[in-house]
Amino acid sequence: RLLTGFNRRHHITPILASLHWFLVRFRSEFKILLITFKALLGLAPSYITEMLTPYEPVHRLRSSGGTLLAVPKSRLKSKGDRAFAIRALLLWNDLPEEIRLTDSVSSFKSLLKTHFYRLAFM
Repeated sequence: RLLTGFNRRHHITPILASLHWFLVRFRSEFKILLITFKALLGLAPSYITEMLTPYEPVHRLRSSGGTLLAVPKSRLKSKGDRAFAIRALLLWNDLPEEIRLTDSVSSFKSLLKTHFYRLAFM
């Protein structure tokens, strides 16, 4: 509000949309997904890459295209699902396939930002 000159009673969402800034939730999800994408390309440390295993269904399915990741069960629903090893996989599997199939970091960032902008402001 300091940057735009609006008073404190003005809603912040239209200001964030006009500045193309993420909400806090989307900013953290963006970081997690970027690390996951880099790990799948081999650009992340090995300890992160080892957490990611491709999903292989028991039966031949249409969804077995190879872009989904296997999500392990967590023991604690409240805290276990917030761990990177679980949260990154859940977020990755929720992405549209067009974003998951991207082959460069710059195009992945661009598509992901557009996806989050649409979720937040449209």
